Amino acid sequence: MKAVSVVASVVGLAVIAALVIHFGAAPVARSLLAVGIIGFAAICLIHLLLIALMGIAWWALLPGMSAWAAIWARLVRDSASEVLPLSQVGGYVLGARALALCGVPGDDAAASTIVDVTLEFFAQLAYTAIGLLWLLHLEPHSGVALPAAFGLVLALGLAGGFLVAQRRGFGALNRFAATLGRGWAEKTAAGAATLHAAIAEIYARPAGVWASFVLHLACWIASTAEIWLALRFMNAPRGFGAVLVIESLLYALRSVAFAVPSAFGVQEGAYILLGAGFGLTPETALALSLLKRARDFLIGLPVLGAYQLSESERLWRRAGSAAVRNAAALEARPRTR
Repeated sequence: MKAVSVVASVVGLAVIAALVIHFGAAPVARSLLAVGIIGFAAICLIHLLLIALMGIAWWALLPGMSAWAAIWARLVRDSASEVLPLSQVGGYVLGARALALCGVPGDDAAASTIVDVTLEFFAQLAYTAIGLLWLLHLEPHSGVALPAAFGLVLALGLAGGFLVAQRRGFGALNRFAATLGRGWAEKTAAGAATLHAAIAEIYARPAGVWASFVLHLACWIASTAEIWLALRFMNAPRGFGAVLVIESLLYALRSVAFAVPSAFGVQEGAYILLGAGFGLTPETALALSLLKRARDFLIGLPVLGAYQLSESERLWRRAGSAAVRNAAALEARPRTR
């Protein structure tokens, strides 16, 4: 699976390079440089604020944990998804791991990750629906509207099925594992039952669930401001509604291509296609995508470096404790002549 991710990353990077060469590196660079240091810093700051809000949305599901732990775990999750050659699922795993290292029990970290991802996906569907309605308002006869609406209905059905599986599907897994006899099957059933209990406990607090959903939806809508601002810096301003349509449909396409690490190539092609409907040149669309990637790397690399240091420190402490225990055991062993 790792090999597939690496190959997909290489192919995606090759697609990006080919697009830049085809449409011209110089005009793409001019659009990027037009943003300037101040503009780029403003975009990064907006993104960090949104990540913090998404961390708070995660924290709302487990109010007993530290809000800072949830924000840090969200930083790790997003950084891993956007910087490392991993699928989004790999980012979810690292985010849950980061939360567990902050002292949150493993079952709670895993359960809250599952619920948080689910609520964020439902919020994204609402965001896509808003973008689709605005597209119909701007261009009633758009050829994109019908396939987008079909995809939205399909995604909503899949999301609903995933939600039902969280609430009731674990019981079926427990019954299935019980029919297989003792041993590993019992461990699987026990693990599923524990995770199911943790998820059920989260859903038993509807105020936190709704707060998380509303925060996620607000973050999706507010994320439009980054690209709206970037286009103004690039001297290619577009209305907030038009940018919202582009961004909402872009992330819908990214969700379909979730198996491609960081959506390399997918994001660039989607920006070119969607941007063309609102008068954006391919060079500007590519510059927008590369600007996002520069933002993700600027934020993600230090975060992943700090996370790796924390993991290394934990391993060293564990190794040191094991060495002390072994030495103590040797000292306690009776001596013989």
